[in-house]
Amino acid sequence: MLLAVAGLENKEIAERCRKLAGGDWSDFPPAERAAYVFARKQARTPWAVTVDDVHQLVDRFGLARALDVVWWSCRCHYMTSVADGFQIPLERENVFQPPKPPPQPVDEGSRKDDD
Repeated sequence: MLLAVAGLENKEIAERCRKLAGGDWSDFPPAERAAYVFARKQARTPWAVTVDDVHQLVDRFGLARALDVVWWSCRCHYMTSVADGFQIPLERENVFQPPKPPPQPVDEGSRKDDD
């Protein structure tokens, strides 16, 4: 959902998700790869996250942005756990996307009659 909010199109989101799920992150910049490695480690083995893992983020993102990565990763893992625990379904559509404009009425005066 955040990718759609960030402005990526559905095709771009699908391609990014395919690459992320496949585990071959070589197309991503080094800083993004470090964030993905951290998030995966935190999701699978949170007890194994070390100060060195955080230092790698700080080296690539700086202190403030590294804190953003850690905070968002924690938040997303927590929200996923809560949603799974209560069996809350995900939204089918991007609730943050502006609504589509209503269809415009057809001007009867501009239509041609085939009589």
